[in-house]
Amino acid sequence: MEVDDTVCSIDAKFANEVSALLNPPHPLHLQEYFDNVISRRQCRGIKVKQNGELGKGLYADLDFKEGELVLKDQMLVGIQHCSNKIDCLVCSFCFRFIGSIELQIGRRLYLQDLGVSVNHESDLETFKHIPEDCCQTDSSDGEDNSLMNNHDNLGNCASSSSKERFPLPREVVESLMNEELVLPYSKEFSLPPLVRCAGGCGEAYYCSKSCAEADWELSHCLLCTGESSKSLCREALLKFMQHANDTNDIFLLAAKVISSTILRYRKLKVTHLEEREKCATPNVSDHSDISLLLEAWKPISMGHKKRWWDCVALPDDVDSSDEAAFRMQLKELAFKSLQLLKAAIFSKECESCLNSYQVFSLEIYGQIIGMFELNNLDLVVASPVEDYFLYIDDLPYPEKQEAEKVTRPFLDALGDDYSVCCQGTAFFPLQSCINHSCCPNAKAFKREEIRRKINRSGEDPEKIRRDPAKIWRFPAKIWRLKLTPTLTDPTVVHRSPIRLDPRLPAVGDGSFNVPPDDKDGQAIIIALKPICKGEEVTISYVDEDLPFEERQALLADYGFKCQCPKCLGEEQ
Repeated sequence: MEVDDTVCSIDAKFANEVSALLNPPHPLHLQEYFDNVISRRQCRGIKVKQNGELGKGLYADLDFKEGELVLKDQMLVGIQHCSNKIDCLVCSFCFRFIGSIELQIGRRLYLQDLGVSVNHESDLETFKHIPEDCCQTDSSDGEDNSLMNNHDNLGNCASSSSKERFPLPREVVESLMNEELVLPYSKEFSLPPLVRCAGGCGEAYYCSKSCAEADWELSHCLLCTGESSKSLCREALLKFMQHANDTNDIFLLAAKVISSTILRYRKLKVTHLEEREKCATPNVSDHSDISLLLEAWKPISMGHKKRWWDCVALPDDVDSSDEAAFRMQLKELAFKSLQLLKAAIFSKECESCLNSYQVFSLEIYGQIIGMFELNNLDLVVASPVEDYFLYIDDLPYPEKQEAEKVTRPFLDALGDDYSVCCQGTAFFPLQSCINHSCCPNAKAFKREEIRRKINRSGEDPEKIRRDPAKIWRFPAKIWRLKLTPTLTDPTVVHRSPIRLDPRLPAVGDGSFNVPPDDKDGQAIIIALKPICKGEEVTISYVDEDLPFEERQALLADYGFKCQCPKCLGEEQ
């Protein structure tokens, strides 16, 4: 059956439901929703308002000083990029780093030793090769000095070269990963203990039981590949995930949205039936299934955007005459993904009822993905591993020299990219309302953006301290992955990096007035300049220092032509 034929049959069967989900929210409903979100989260000094042709925007409801925290926004849904899971073990719900410094370093070295590339997406089964005892949740209270006493032997396995990685013996790596070996000063960087997924999958871990339970109830119970999963077909679910990993991992985010909406609908339905049974009066309002479904869908509907294959900008390497074929291939790619997802979580026995996953047609699936393409923000969480090595590098010389006898072999084994932040994609309800400007008054805060490179040259540290040129700072490359298949092969993915936040704002001595806590996946917006009450809060979706033509080309991916004062002034 052709894609369009299948779409027509589904849309005809659930025409009213599909149409209701596809409709953009009424302005009054949208305003009410965001007022409730701001009130519930106790966000001080901001308000969402309608903004004419731009739709909605975020406005200051009081004056903000330069460097002041404007907004800290909790994500509605988010995922860690599959390739990033090799580098970072984080909570699958809030994305805090978990376990210990030893586990974080040892696990990554273990995966490197298995031949897993940190620059390519891994097979779903990769992490299942890690021994169970390599993810211990209880660390010893006592120091293990065996490594301290044998640091000379360890040193022979490493090198001070910063251009290569020098592997360590497997038993040393496993000892570190099992937390049998304790690194000096690592207790200064304690992390939440690792909590396993209750469903038994080897892919989701958490920082607490509360995060594990919240994620299970929100969506993971349907997307878990473990024995206790509520998914109808584990094999089909694995095929869906593999397809997403091979093509576009934004499909995983869309699956979370569908799963969470269905689960919310089920809860609303149960509550509604219980209330009807308790109340015997005939005047009790009888909400229809469609109204309950719309209530469950409400958080997603507020980010309403065009369908994915309609809103994606035409890549430079695709001729305009091939545009129709290109967009059809995107549609076919989404159709394949949706069919795999339905095979995993849709029961044919309930095709006739609204609880059916068939309600989520290809049109709705495309709209969900389009929302993420045009409304998402990088999920970035600072790495405590980098903080740890920087801490060692900043110790007074005698202590540093002694500590580095232990830590240097591990640093050299990791190589130049000794630490990588947790990276992914997320949807933030309030941040999604912030419009773009090439001369913004606010910026998304990323702690990774300015870091001091650790001295790994082997030079006398006292000499380096006397030569400031030897201690240099560099901007980390915080990229947003734009995933689009090629015209000839939809399974081949181009990643066109868009630099969102090239640097931190300079405020006084370089620090913010309100130091934000960026240990989890919340979005943090900081004022770049004074913002007056009533003024719209804006951020730049791209590097605003790029030439006019380059900015406009990058912003085309977001579906608009920028007409901010800077662009209007530079336009020829």
